[in-house]
Amino acid sequence: MNETLWNKVLQFNLDDPAGGYSFSVRLASENRWTKDFTEKAIVEYKKFMFLAAKSELMVSPSAIVDIVWHQHLIFSQSYFDFCVLLGKNIQHIPSTHDKARFDEFKKAAERTEKLYADHFGKQPESIWLYDTMLDGLKLKPAKLKIGLFTLFGVLGTIILSFPFYYLLRPIYIHINNPYFIWGLLGLTLPVCIILYFYTMSRFKEIAASFDSQSFVYHLKPFEVIYLKNHKLDDVINGSISELIHVGMIRVDLDQRICISDKMQDLSGEQLQVISTLKEKGDLFYTQLLRQLRTKPVFRNTAKSMDQFRSCFNQSREFAKLFYVNFIVFAVLVIFPLIRLVTGVLRDKPVFQVALLLTLLILFAINYLYKLNRQFFSRTIPGLYKEIILPIIKEEQDWRWDYFLYGSAVLSSSLIPLVNYKRSDATYASGDGGGGDSSCGSSGGSSCGSCGGCGGD
Repeated sequence: MNETLWNKVLQFNLDDPAGGYSFSVRLASENRWTKDFTEKAIVEYKKFMFLAAKSELMVSPSAIVDIVWHQHLIFSQSYFDFCVLLGKNIQHIPSTHDKARFDEFKKAAERTEKLYADHFGKQPESIWLYDTMLDGLKLKPAKLKIGLFTLFGVLGTIILSFPFYYLLRPIYIHINNPYFIWGLLGLTLPVCIILYFYTMSRFKEIAASFDSQSFVYHLKPFEVIYLKNHKLDDVINGSISELIHVGMIRVDLDQRICISDKMQDLSGEQLQVISTLKEKGDLFYTQLLRQLRTKPVFRNTAKSMDQFRSCFNQSREFAKLFYVNFIVFAVLVIFPLIRLVTGVLRDKPVFQVALLLTLLILFAINYLYKLNRQFFSRTIPGLYKEIILPIIKEEQDWRWDYFLYGSAVLSSSLIPLVNYKRSDATYASGDGGGGDSSCGSSGGSSCGSCGGCGGD
């Protein structure tokens, strides 16, 4: 292996020239990839191109590597410079689904795997085995959508009320209201508690079933923070606070945020904050927040995590859990519903039963509506607190502290501005663009059928 050439390839900066919509930011945005997954996909693309330069025969990329390749071809000057570095003009040869060339492409894929093993070891499955970032979750789409099931469930509950009426009426006429209400509460409370713990247990099992190489186990702190709170402002606040901590920006006496003289290496989010302040000048906190919400580097966090949410919400695993919860609440609702009907038909006082039934229905609706949020606000953050962070957090990392302790670790000069903003209740919950993604797609375009490449 030519170590000198590989080191040069690895150090080649695809984000040159830098900008608010640089190569990696655009790649992540168009495919709704997480930051870590984007970085890994770029590294695997570089490995593939290195192999293509070294091989005299055709080699073939994975579907994900091919997406990166397509993106790089658009950045024509960068791609030209990259090929010059490799010492070979590497051409992209798309598959035409010609049966005559099927064996050729198959052999190219096998050749690539062998070359990769010789130079780099085993191919990471998250990039080379799966076609999309979401495939590592191993979630299958639900056959019966939750909305449709809910409609059928409500109709079914109403229909079942008729036989239940004739079954329960002979019993109800001998039970006075106070005893019925206490009995219903005595049944509902333990059932709800058991159901909650069962649901949390199943959520943990689902999370544990994800491929350990999948993006879920390699999220950045801001991505977990967004999953937990579903507020993009919390992500932006973290970046602003980091810059205040290291002295690159400050809050002035008139509460404007401005740039200090001190500068050092910046992350993508930090660079965007500085660039915005350079472009717009000193800004009040609310003005800066409004500007940063629209920037791709922050929107990408929301887009990738919203896609994760959408995939999970449409999965068979979540649907089954939703069905169980819905059925349990439907059964609980039937008891006071039949009691209410029995009381009305017998001309008895029904106010207390009607109130209890209304409260139970409202609680059930709110619980079921927020059921999926428990997975993202509790299960995934819990996975990081209990399992992942003790392994990866070898040294002090302010961003993970921000995830663990929230606004308590923000800069003291920023906290009053954040608290004032919260009192206005004008949070941004993301760009809303990730809700229509399905589990089977990462949201970006790819030829999906690239045969391989050849050199001239």
